[in-house]
Amino acid sequence: MKVAAIFGFKNPEIKALHLTWIAFFITFYVWFNMAPLASSMLKSVNWLTADDLRLFAICNVALTIPARIIVGMALDRFGPRRVFSILMVLMSIPALTFAFGNTMTQLLVSRLILSSIGASFVVGIHMTAMWFKPRDIGFAEGFYAGWGNFGSAAAALTLPTVALQMYGGDDGWRWAIAQSAIVMALYGVYYWFAVTDGPVGTVHRKPRKSSAMEVSTWGDMVKLILWTIPLIGVLAILVWRIQNMGYLSVTGAIIAYAVICLIVCYQIVQILRVNVPILKKGVPEDDKYPFNSVAALNSTYFANFGAELAVVSMLPMFFEETWGLGAAAAGMVAASFAFVNLVARPMGGLVSDRMGNRRFVMLSYMFGIAVGFAMMGMLNSSWPLIIAVVVTVFTSFFVQGAEGATFGIIPSIKRRLTGQISGMAGAYGNVGAVVYLTIFTFVTPSQFFYIIAAGAFISWVLCFMWLKEPESGFADEYAVSSVDLQIEEENRIRKASLS
Repeated sequence: MKVAAIFGFKNPEIKALHLTWIAFFITFYVWFNMAPLASSMLKSVNWLTADDLRLFAICNVALTIPARIIVGMALDRFGPRRVFSILMVLMSIPALTFAFGNTMTQLLVSRLILSSIGASFVVGIHMTAMWFKPRDIGFAEGFYAGWGNFGSAAAALTLPTVALQMYGGDDGWRWAIAQSAIVMALYGVYYWFAVTDGPVGTVHRKPRKSSAMEVSTWGDMVKLILWTIPLIGVLAILVWRIQNMGYLSVTGAIIAYAVICLIVCYQIVQILRVNVPILKKGVPEDDKYPFNSVAALNSTYFANFGAELAVVSMLPMFFEETWGLGAAAAGMVAASFAFVNLVARPMGGLVSDRMGNRRFVMLSYMFGIAVGFAMMGMLNSSWPLIIAVVVTVFTSFFVQGAEGATFGIIPSIKRRLTGQISGMAGAYGNVGAVVYLTIFTFVTPSQFFYIIAAGAFISWVLCFMWLKEPESGFADEYAVSSVDLQIEEENRIRKASLS
């Protein structure tokens, strides 16, 4: 696939790609619609404090992790078109509730529920994989994700103007947030009718059970359990932070910890219920896949997307304090990290498509991240600001490119599990953000950069040991196993009997 192909709007797959990244763009615009309006909120609501907004920021990512897992399962069962449309319409409700909320409880609960909208990422990944062939999937996924992630930057750039110039007054921020929510709901309805799950006649391959990921061996089942525990367990860190900030009593925290434990146990039971019968029966050789590759990609998204979310949160303050910049200037300089996303992420996917070896590309990007963050750890006020910006852009190029390369591999690992694998890897990006942001509260910025550099290097080692080149990574079609065909035949017979 050539870059110029994205202007072929009449091609069905290109149309689907554009409709899908716009949906992703809107959801991220709504997801990050609070931060740019934080100062307006503080001025117009006299009972709101800066600590309240910090709590809302935590809530804003809290349920994204379980939501990505659940949505990943729903994708394999219902398809991306339905899931994306319903997600956009449903999430407009908490967004509107937050816009017009007049109590702490209303704002807190609505922001917590709205955090589920972060699951939109994995939906578009699945939809794009339905439309594009393995040989083109890297660039298509990178293009989709690059523009989608830009939604958060667009919110920061435009929402204050919308609030002040278009609406004005004390409630301008409320109407600006409400407007974004209404646009999202309307686009959700449009998306339902405007796109299909892949080209006409496409077989939507899905697993028999969507409650847990299928694996190929008993050892892989143990690994799946071990990699599942941190996905839910990381929420305990959020509970600890909220309690530490004085917003949750000891009793409330104990109840929250107990709920987290129950969810972890439930998820483990589901893994056993899905996989024990399959493994006892035996997995055909042509249906096996390497779970180690899934684990390796979980680690890469932890180390690249997790680092991105964490660095974006602290970078303006780093430039402001290190070089004595004003808040506006520091924000603009720090924005260089996010703006690279528009080019670097599609570039990562494109390189993954063109190099003929997706594993090598992944290894190269992760090594580049480790070097980049190590260089950022050496930055201090004695360095010229322009050099610091160059180092920041260099690092961001590898971070965003690695994200594109990660999802250039996932669809080729196991076609019918694409939703679940995308959901798990995507959730690990948020796990990384929570872990890194928590660590940041205990260390200096330089130490922080060295730590995330170490995280990237550990992921590089894991990829070197575990990541395998997908067998159909550059084929015209995704690999189809005997079990895929058996499921397809069972579905055909069931539909025939119902009709």
